[in-house]
Amino acid sequence: MTATPGRKRYDLEERTYLFAERVRAFVKKLPRTICNIEDVKQLVRASGSVGANYIEANEALGKKDFRMRIRISRKESKESRYWLRLVDTHADPALNTERDELIQEATELMRIFGAILRKSEETESAKRQTRKECEAPNTQTGR
Repeated sequence: MTATPGRKRYDLEERTYLFAERVRAFVKKLPRTICNIEDVKQLVRASGSVGANYIEANEALGKKDFRMRIRISRKESKESRYWLRLVDTHADPALNTERDELIQEATELMRIFGAILRKSEETESAKRQTRKECEAPNTQTGR
């Protein structure tokens, strides 16, 4: 995809990578509590899995595999949002702001993957409908 003047280049692989990178930078700033140690492990896994599964979707073996990987990316986005909400920032305003931005990004990614999934399913449904119409006997000619 090429960039056009005045418009930002949109690259979802890069965006998911940057999300995982930002999460990793964020968790390094968190207080080391027993809960945070465990929650951070889950957060780091989920945030990295968003992009990894999107990359896999782009290399999918078929439509079904593609949709499954997109579903997983959407699920991992939701899970990232969940773990972000759970981590303890000790009410640090800067950490709270950064967490809110990451939650917003996770939410946006979740919506993007949901839209990709819906579009993919609608396209597949339309193709099936067209095939049915083509295979149906023509009632006007009697065949």
